[in-house]
Amino acid sequence: MTNSFHKYKFFIPLLFTLFSCKKAVETKVDKEIIIEKKVDSLLKLMTLEEKIGQMSQVRHFWDISKNDVATKFIGAVIHTQGVNPGETAKEWQQKFIKLQKQALSTRLGIPLLFGVDAIHGQNTFNGATIFPHNIGLGATANPKLVEEAAAITAIEAQATGFNWVFSPCVAIPYNEKWGRVYEAFSESTELTSILTKASIKGHQGDLSDAKTVMATAKHFIGDGATEFGVEGGETSLSNDEINKRLMPPYKVAVNEKVGAVMASFNTLKRKPMHANKVYLIDTLKQKMKFDGIVVSDWKGYSRFGRNNIINAGVDMIMAVDGDLDYFQNNLKKAVDSSYVSEVRINDAVKRILRQKFRLGLFKNPFPDATLVSEIGSKTHRNKAKQAVRESLVLLKNEHTILPLSKETKKIVVVGEHANNAGLQSGGWTINWQGTLENYKGATTILEGIKKQSKGDVVYDKEATGNHFDADVAIIIVGETPYAEFFGDIGHESNIRKLTLTKEHKKYIKTYSEKGIKTIVVLISGRPLVVTKLIKKSDAFVAAWLPGSEGDGIAEVLFGDFNFSGKLPHSWPKTVKDLKGKYGPNFWDKSIKPLYPFGYGLKY
Repeated sequence: MTNSFHKYKFFIPLLFTLFSCKKAVETKVDKEIIIEKKVDSLLKLMTLEEKIGQMSQVRHFWDISKNDVATKFIGAVIHTQGVNPGETAKEWQQKFIKLQKQALSTRLGIPLLFGVDAIHGQNTFNGATIFPHNIGLGATANPKLVEEAAAITAIEAQATGFNWVFSPCVAIPYNEKWGRVYEAFSESTELTSILTKASIKGHQGDLSDAKTVMATAKHFIGDGATEFGVEGGETSLSNDEINKRLMPPYKVAVNEKVGAVMASFNTLKRKPMHANKVYLIDTLKQKMKFDGIVVSDWKGYSRFGRNNIINAGVDMIMAVDGDLDYFQNNLKKAVDSSYVSEVRINDAVKRILRQKFRLGLFKNPFPDATLVSEIGSKTHRNKAKQAVRESLVLLKNEHTILPLSKETKKIVVVGEHANNAGLQSGGWTINWQGTLENYKGATTILEGIKKQSKGDVVYDKEATGNHFDADVAIIIVGETPYAEFFGDIGHESNIRKLTLTKEHKKYIKTYSEKGIKTIVVLISGRPLVVTKLIKKSDAFVAAWLPGSEGDGIAEVLFGDFNFSGKLPHSWPKTVKDLKGKYGPNFWDKSIKPLYPFGYGLKY
């Protein structure tokens, strides 16, 4: 007996481990079974009006009157550009608590979802930690960091009253002309899939935890692959190309149990994606077994086919800008006339209720007031600063001008982007289209340079100061903030181009032609055609849209940390190379980029 025990004693820990794993799996399965039973029981009690109410998402301002949440059985609230819920995070929470109490006062007491476009941090709240946009996170190629950034975003979103974020964007941009290139991680399907998994894991964690939120994979499908990069344009890729290049990140998202998927503005084979049953129901819900919410994008109901989008598989409607009554009344008529089946309605509502139970909202419907102190905390900002440092891509470093010596006697810093947190952060920062001003808690690149340097640092905003006695010129140039179609190159509402403005070219020319050692830092939401400007510079850094921690850039320039970022996109050589429907990396392999995907120097 003793000998037998000694013979098998090493298997005992393994047996305990296997038993524990089995128990954990059973517990998880049991939890889902219980949730499904609760969903089915609740659904049986609901009237058609209550079901349609659950399918309605509205802004907390303009779209609803005083008691509409209760009388129209609203299922979700969205915060976006417009009236803020208050001045402080506590006031934001109080506003949403008030709306939640209205929802809970109804016959069935179904709690609200509160959604927000937290694209790179809780970017709608002035004072939150703002991370580099996804293109910068793509340059880090660091899934652990992306997961940590998402977890921090979740905490700060919950701290301001939200339990749902419309992030991450998992598009594969095919053309630099698209105004949302920066919202996506990379042109690489493989890298995007890796970082998608990390982002969803960070946002959602244990969904019932007060520090996590429901994530949204978007925009399904083909948003970054439209002809000529037009927002909401036609995606003319073959089915094979869609499945090979665009679908993998969504498969990863579904495997990670992402809570929601947002339908895209674009058309596919001339059919609006919102009304594309083949992809929304047949592919996403049935073949891929997605059991979460398919949510429309802005005014999706009235813009893309009304009840046809319900029949195609959209579960929740952004009923904004006057769409609420129009949506609810018309959908009810469509069900009464059998144009939309109640089976389809039940499927939509089950998906919504399922996520509300998974989030634990029936037990804990209100935000945690203790999280407010974590907004913009030092720990969070340090993590964002790490993301800035790791996102920087060194494209050129002639004569090893970098790292800069902290003993450099005189440094001239040039460009409005150097001293403006809004300009360095891009769109979806405080406002939908971004801000042109400094915002609460952020540090600028100039502040970081002054902090690092032991010599004289002068700021020559527009390169008019003639500081030609400087040892080094650090010139910060780039794009002004934009979001969505306002960022499309060639869009009639703007004059954006694929290269820098004349003024920014002049900044570089002014100092480089005087023989001053010139370091250029490019702030942009996409690769730009800057071939001639790179030649004029001694060092050139792609800094993307770094967010609130601009001083992280200076830490790398002065050698506290080395460059580690790698290009998440191939870098174009000429504007002519980008005249086709798609970027050359996707249609003409004979066109060689200036720098390939994955390029990046160290000191």
